[in-house]
Amino acid sequence: MIEKMLRGVAGFFILLSVVLAVKVDIHWLWFTAFVGLNLFQSAFTGWCPMMAILRKMGIK
Repeated sequence: MIEKMLRGVAGFFILLSVVLAVKVDIHWLWFTAFVGLNLFQSAFTGWCPMMAILRKMGIK
């Protein structure tokens, strides 16, 4: 369940930052890059900051 939630949150953050980049300011794409970088590093390390947050929220 937590993996599905993680993918949902990551997808939402990416879509949100792209919309904000188009509507507000192009610099919102840095947030897209940040999310992508976190996903990339978690593929190698097995650790993701958002997983820790979701676990603290009680999602299993």
